[in-house]
Amino acid sequence: MHKYQQIYEFAASAGAFEGYVYRRSKDEIDTKALTNWVDNLFDAYHLLPADAIGECQLSCNQTLGRAIKSLMAEFGEDYPIIGKLQTLVKGELPNSADDFNKEKWFQG
Repeated sequence: MHKYQQIYEFAASAGAFEGYVYRRSKDEIDTKALTNWVDNLFDAYHLLPADAIGECQLSCNQTLGRAIKSLMAEFGEDYPIIGKLQTLVKGELPNSADDFNKEKWFQG
């Protein structure tokens, strides 16, 4: 599979994951599916070429960071999948799940 397709599929899954957990109560979240989703994100991230990760890491930090903030609000900081997701974020987490202040490349 071409690396651009790998990047797209990882990013699409990460974005869908963020949308799934955003402002959702734990009663509305399928924790078994959530665990599988995080496992897949983790595996896919580690299979991405190093140059792709280097180019996409800041965006990954924002997307997965906001998802982590959503999960922390419902499950607490010690929820096991949060720790696994945090290994994919390099640097500071966003301030909240609503931290959408980054200007998009196509807006400038």
